[in-house]
Amino acid sequence: MDEKGRLKLSTEYKAVVDREFGNEFYITSTDGKRAQLYPLKEWIKKEEQLNKIPASNPIRQRFLDVTSRFGQTVEMDAQGRLLLPQILREEAKMTGEVTIVAKTTILEVVNTSEFREEARPMTKEEMAAAAELGL
Repeated sequence: MDEKGRLKLSTEYKAVVDREFGNEFYITSTDGKRAQLYPLKEWIKKEEQLNKIPASNPIRQRFLDVTSRFGQTVEMDAQGRLLLPQILREEAKMTGEVTIVAKTTILEVVNTSEFREEARPMTKEEMAAAAELGL
């Protein structure tokens, strides 16, 4: 992450994004610790899922409140950089070194020191649960 809060994507990833999704992203968070970078097409799918849930559902409302607080539509520049929302950078302590984690169709960005604490090896119980899911 540079001093202006821009995240540079690799040339290879930028090429895939350009080809598959375009250069617009919705950047948000559900926990204030990790930025979630959705290609805009993927975020639209998430909104379609949300529209199937009754507006009175408290979890739906909570999800919308949090993702709106941190959320912002961002356009990737020609160098493959995305400006993360300032409120999210501050809350998640994203300055300097960050870790990018691929999560199927989205990317998550987390403070590297926080990630090291979270990325402990899986327990036997967790591995068993993953195996039950076919992972």
